Order: sequence, then C-alpha cells, then structure tokens
Amino acid sequence: MTAGSSIAGNETQNGISISFVTCISDIAVLGQRLLASPCFSERKLPLTAYFNASSAAEAFNASSKVCSKAHSDSWLAWVHEDVFLPSNWEDQLSSQISMALRRWPKLAVVGVYGGVKSGEHAFSVGHVLDRGSILRPPTQLPCLVDSLDELLFAVRVSTGLTLDPALKFDFYATDLVLQAQENGWDCAVVDAYCEHWSGTVQTGPAPTQLARRIKSSAEVFEAKWVHSMPITTSCFHMKKPGDVAAYIDSMESAPCG
Repeated sequence: MTAGSSIAGNETQNGISISFVTCISDIAVLGQRLLASPCFSERKLPLTAYFNASSAAEAFNASSKVCSKAHSDSWLAWVHEDVFLPSNWEDQLSSQISMALRRWPKLAVVGVYGGVKSGEHAFSVGHVLDRGSILRPPTQLPCLVDSLDELLFAVRVSTGLTLDPALKFDFYATDLVLQAQENGWDCAVVDAYCEHWSGTVQTGPAPTQLARRIKSSAEVFEAKWVHSMPITTSCFHMKKPGDVAAYIDSMESAPCG
C-alpha cells in the first residue's frame, strides 16, 4: 500500500528533478523524523511512502518506473523513515550531483555515506549525524565509492538501475553500486549532510529476528557477488560466502542498521 504526494519530481535550483521514496515500519518515527524535514513539512516535495512492502525493491522499483515517464533525466532518492533532512537539503543534494556529474559524466548513483575499496585497504567516506555522533572521515567529497549505506541514496533513473527484491531490506545499496560498476557507471558519496536516528543497536546482541533477516539477505548477496569478493560494506567484510553469518554468530549480534 502506498501513500504520499505525486511522484513527479521537484526541479531544484540546478535544474535536477528529485523525487523521494521510503518504506514505513513505524508511523510515529516517520512523523518525528522524515516528515518533520522542512522539504516535506514546509515545501511539500514529492514523497511516496510504502506500507507493508516485502522489500525495499518493491517500493523503489515501482517509483522508478513512474519517475522515468515523468521526467527525461530525474533522480529518485531512497531515504529511511528515521532520517531528518535539514533546511534546503534538496538544493544541497542537487548542487553536489551537478558537481559530481561534471567530474564523472557516467554518474549513476549518489549516497551520503559509503566505502572505498575493500579489506585492509577499505575506508569510509561521507558526512552524516548517526545516532547523535558526527561521522565525517577526512576525505574530500564528492568521492567515488565501492559500497553505500542504505540510509539514503539517489539513482539517476535513466540508467535503468533497480533494486534486487531478493535482498529484502539489507545489502541492496552496495548491490546497486556493484550493478552500476558492472555496467560502466560510476557511484559516489556527496556532501549532503543529514541526520540518521536509527533505533538499531550499535553494540551488543541484536534481536533474533533482525539477525536472521540479515543472514538471509547476506546469503543471497554473497552468492550473487562471489566473483567480486572481497567486498567491504559499512557493516561487514566478505571474503567468501558465509562470512556475514559467521560474524553475526560469533558476535551474537547484527551490528548495523
């Protein structure tokens, strides 16, 4: 089930059309965080919200189809319900996209937090407030990346990139990056500061249901991208299939949201 305003994109000061889509698990959190963002509470930018979706892909891919018909080269932003976007955030994002496009004309995906390289050479990039802590590694943005966090990213709809429904609600952002790279597109983290107020624990045991969900999605992701390993995300490092499950079992927790 969906709710929200028209998906037709809002053209920003840089001429870039941006629409938004999210999935809802807690209507109270949606109201306190995402819908409290000025771009929605004051300027009523286009946001489509999906209730009871079976996967992130169900929501994102349906919205992407509509966007592709509404604007010749629009961007569709996926955002978690527990994210707050500061005033004029959409103009900051569009400005950063424009800057990144000048450097990388084949830019397909942008995010606000992600990773470069893998294994011992991996490092994080971005600029977010995560559960009260500023995350801002000392890397100049925009920056090309090899993985993205799911909290917020935007896809250039004309690329035809979609989310994989088999991944449910985990690993789909990095899967998107790997898809893009295999098709000759670039992905980047841009400086579009936002606040992420996830209720997921950062340390200690995670709920059993969450751990099972992550392990199930990880099994699909690892099998799909075994030829690209090693892969490092903001939560896990994978050298071979089964590494995520082994790590969760050893820690008795799923450490990221």
